[in-house]
Amino acid sequence: MVKRRVVVTGMGVVSPYGVGSEKLWDGVVNGKSAVSRIENMGDMSGHTVLIGGEIKESVFNPIDYFEPKEARRLDKFLQYAIVAAREAVEASGIKNSGIDPYRFGCIVGSAAGGFHTIEKSYADMLSKGPTKCSPFTIPMLICDMGAGKISIEMGAKGVNKAVVTACATAAHCIGDAFRAIQYDEADAVIAGGSEAAICTIGLGAFTAAKTLSKRNDEPTKASRPYDKDRDGFVMAEGAGVLILEELEHAKKRGAKILAEVVGFGQTGDAHDVVAPCPDGSSAAKAMEFALKDAGIKPSDVQYINTHGTSTHLGDIAETKAIERVFGDRKTNPNLRVSSTKSETGHMLGASGAAESVICIHAINDGIVPPTINLDNLDEEVADLNYVPNKAEKVNVDVALTNSFGFGGHNAVLIYKKYIQ
Repeated sequence: MVKRRVVVTGMGVVSPYGVGSEKLWDGVVNGKSAVSRIENMGDMSGHTVLIGGEIKESVFNPIDYFEPKEARRLDKFLQYAIVAAREAVEASGIKNSGIDPYRFGCIVGSAAGGFHTIEKSYADMLSKGPTKCSPFTIPMLICDMGAGKISIEMGAKGVNKAVVTACATAAHCIGDAFRAIQYDEADAVIAGGSEAAICTIGLGAFTAAKTLSKRNDEPTKASRPYDKDRDGFVMAEGAGVLILEELEHAKKRGAKILAEVVGFGQTGDAHDVVAPCPDGSSAAKAMEFALKDAGIKPSDVQYINTHGTSTHLGDIAETKAIERVFGDRKTNPNLRVSSTKSETGHMLGASGAAESVICIHAINDGIVPPTINLDNLDEEVADLNYVPNKAEKVNVDVALTNSFGFGGHNAVLIYKKYIQ
């Protein structure tokens, strides 16, 4: 069977910079940190981590997008997912294109789901008793409900599911959507991820796991991938959604094509529930699978948007994986790699979609965004061009993005410039 070609015809983002994919791109390409002191949680006493890539009320007010009653029945991760999907769908024009609803799918996931709802519901049950639990609790907290809500609003009756693979969630959702269209199960799919885990349980649990930066006095410098002074990742929240569409279907309706999806690779570390495989071998294999799927050579890739979370072990393992597949700065001088989590923080299950948006902007604008806060390169990471602190004007025909999740989940996506 000949695999069908898949393109991107719409993008939507809710991020700490605000609503819109352009706001995300403007922030990262200009090296602007979105990390700050957390405000929305109120009383932070007892917390040792006080910073995050938080979506402030000043840039996202749910009442601007939902009726008050509806907003109260949507966890934050659902609000972000729906608003990002609306932007992507509107940009693509797919909703009113006459598409067969059973060929129009939705694959949108979340790593954590409704943490805010869990906290509130538990507090209500303790104070009022279990019979006072809201009947909307379950549909507000389960991870699949982004896909459910979006499909209802958009009339998408085709493939409908949510992948949950920790911080690889959105990349796996996009990869599954890519496969569904490739193998003629759908003509278009809404795909991505959403996260809103900056709350007492989310912040407390990740702090207990010793994964978060405690650079509270310098929030904008806290996320510093590959820097020898990094001390953990910075939690962030948001959503990213792409509209993936079969090429001829998009061309027939005159859609604007933003990029082509050409490769998807996935593996498992089978090593540890939190720590990555130290030699990066499984991550490297996922990149190799994606390259094989795309039918391209490592030398064809100009830019890699790395997982790059700013953890000690993760950054080393990923750079070893990249070096294993692509070579180092000397053998492959045309390759740029950067971690835009240095600007945004780590959006967990939404990161693969947000970083896909960044890759597509890099392809269309010919700019590689920087890794900020990279002042003293860690000698343990591989010798690569990390685009330190300032964006570079570079022709990008092919961009790759890595997403790795707790549990050893590895997902790699490759995007290519579309030339008519």
